[in-house]
Amino acid sequence: MKIEEIQLYQLSIPFIRPFQFSNGELCNHDCLIVAVKSEGIIGWGECPVFPIPYYTYETIATASHILKDFLIPQLLGKSIDSLVALNKVFSRVRGHNMAKSCLDAAICDLLARVNSVSLSQFLGGEKKRIQVGVSVSMQDNLIYLLQRIEDYIQQGYQRIKLKIAPNYAIQPLKTIREKYPYLTLMADANSSFSLNDIDLLKALDEFDLLMIEQPLAHDDLLDHAYLQTLIKTPICLDESINNLHDTRVAIALQAGKIINLKPSRVGGISNALQIHDLCQKAGIKLWCGGMLESGIGRATNLHLASLSNFTLPADISATNRYFYEDIIHQVFSLNSSDSTIDVPQGFGIGVDINQESFNKFVQTCDTYR
Repeated sequence: MKIEEIQLYQLSIPFIRPFQFSNGELCNHDCLIVAVKSEGIIGWGECPVFPIPYYTYETIATASHILKDFLIPQLLGKSIDSLVALNKVFSRVRGHNMAKSCLDAAICDLLARVNSVSLSQFLGGEKKRIQVGVSVSMQDNLIYLLQRIEDYIQQGYQRIKLKIAPNYAIQPLKTIREKYPYLTLMADANSSFSLNDIDLLKALDEFDLLMIEQPLAHDDLLDHAYLQTLIKTPICLDESINNLHDTRVAIALQAGKIINLKPSRVGGISNALQIHDLCQKAGIKLWCGGMLESGIGRATNLHLASLSNFTLPADISATNRYFYEDIIHQVFSLNSSDSTIDVPQGFGIGVDINQESFNKFVQTCDTYR
């Protein structure tokens, strides 16, 4: 399969409402989309990187630079028939996992389409429906917070994740737990705590949380290992896991019991598969996180989450959780009876671009041959 042409788009898609987290607020989903062409077939991939370097060091600007000046030139004209061959092409570029991930996803989409199977089938996935939850951003008003959660529960979401920070943790979680004593509830700290907050972190045990996600620094597995010995709540690692090596170290240190596996954060689906298999052998539970993706990235994540060791509800909410208008024709809807979303069943990622909507949100487009 010879790579003949690659188009790189920058898009900005408005959210229904701003998304607030410990590091700031986002009003639009700014992302990069790649279309990789071979023998008349197009594979699609999304780089859901933020405009600011608050989640990883990568931004829209850095990812664009790495794609345009290094990754795309290395891929053009190459014959890629396996994920192993793809990894060899990217191996010379250190880091920049999010930039790599969109091309990786597009190639996986292409390979599945060429083989006339869904991406899930191509990867060895098992599930047709993915259990999902919803992420709730910080709210200034706790009454409004409860109203938001009640609305999601009425829609059928059975797991709620609340963004927290040292000054926004005990009271909102206590308020939620008092009203919903049996709700599957978790907290996401986005590295906003330190061991100086140990008493506060210990206090979170009383809220019967499914997990606390990335409470400490993004690059400190040692402190996470120490913290896990002091609290009952399972620690979930997110920003700390960027590759297979990080995963091996985390397992050796017992730095957490759960990993949020985002393909974009670890460099793409091919790396995610290796991490999945290692965690399965080690007894580490997985769930597929989200980066507020458009329908392209959301579809990719659903296919990945169909693998057997993704056992906890994913952060892959329905389309109407984030967007009035998406860039694909398909709409991802929540099955309210069991809090699931169907895995697309067409070839590849199984979705079709809504060209009118896509063009509306495109800010730049570059073509490489």
